[in-house]
Amino acid sequence: MQQPLPPGAFTQRLGPLGFITGIFLLNFMGRVSLAPLMPNIETQLGLNHVQAGMLFLFMSVGYFVAVFSSGMVSQRLTHRRVILISALSVGTMLCLATLAQGLYTLGAVCLGLGLSAGLYLPSGVAALTSFVRSTDWGKAMAMHEMAPNGGMIMAPLIAELLLEGLTWRGVLALIGGASLILGLVYARRGKGGEEPGTAPSPKAVAELLRLPAVWLMVVFFSLAIGASLGIYTMLPLYLVTEKGFDQGWANLMLSASRVPGLVLAFGAGWAHDRFGARASLLTIFSATGLATLVLGMSSDWLLVVAVFVQPAVTVCFFPVGFAALSLVAPAHLRGVAVSVATPLAFMLGAGALPAFLGWMGEHYSFGTGIAVFAGLVWLGGALALALRPSAKSH
Repeated sequence: MQQPLPPGAFTQRLGPLGFITGIFLLNFMGRVSLAPLMPNIETQLGLNHVQAGMLFLFMSVGYFVAVFSSGMVSQRLTHRRVILISALSVGTMLCLATLAQGLYTLGAVCLGLGLSAGLYLPSGVAALTSFVRSTDWGKAMAMHEMAPNGGMIMAPLIAELLLEGLTWRGVLALIGGASLILGLVYARRGKGGEEPGTAPSPKAVAELLRLPAVWLMVVFFSLAIGASLGIYTMLPLYLVTEKGFDQGWANLMLSASRVPGLVLAFGAGWAHDRFGARASLLTIFSATGLATLVLGMSSDWLLVVAVFVQPAVTVCFFPVGFAALSLVAPAHLRGVAVSVATPLAFMLGAGALPAFLGWMGEHYSFGTGIAVFAGLVWLGGALALALRPSAKSH
């Protein structure tokens, strides 16, 4: 039986922390790797833009179900076993994707991929906090959260590099194989998360959902996830099929555009502490709406600028958003607030939005769909004026 790893200093736990971060990186890459490959997938499987967008909706539905129920799963197993199951099942689903022959088979794989990936995050965070002392959680979380940005940067680069000699099926098989191998190594040598999880009680969920401010935060997170990951998933199709970009150049821009956000997110956290949640959210959503509108309506050099500016301003939401969510939820419900609000927002922003953009791309244009979403960002961002901290948040 695996012996628990006692909490230690950040520098003493870089090995197991890097191990878990690597699993998270492959977990996230598995979910976003379809985006840079979608022009190839559409062509080979005969899919239209609506069907391409639906694939991301299927994945988001699976992710929502898995995150929401992950506490019940880890309660019966342990966090460590859930991490292992997630790594192995993500790898298996990516390998099964190579057998897909049409919308329904690939859609079923995407649903399974969302279910597999969604199990990871609550247990990954719990495992991390079990072997790093609480005074170093901030540094450990910062390292762990490099995985999503790293995945969005690496997925287009790896796809473009491997497409020189492989098909999209081969690219997914290699990423899936890497997840399987890392999962098997984790089964033998991984540390942390030996304790069972805790499922949120129905009473706590009901109490949380009665708070109007929590629903406001669901709107904010949906818009931010949509502006970030939702547009990311459909951007290669938009640039290649509608704007005439070379696929290699489009994937290179998709990767490089996520780099500035690594720095700007830290500045957004400072702005929240200095100016407060409402002022920060109004500023971020105003800038995000403008950048998204330019992304949808421009062309040539201005479009290239928008491809870089839009994700850079969007990523500023997340440190502010999580801080604001902690303020509007009572202290005893903060953990439940994250586990309820974020998966619902993910299903809307990373699932419903790509489906909508795919429909717009098929019947009108991707650019028009992105411009319509920019208007929603402005309208939703204006709701930040109604944001009030909970009297029980302290």
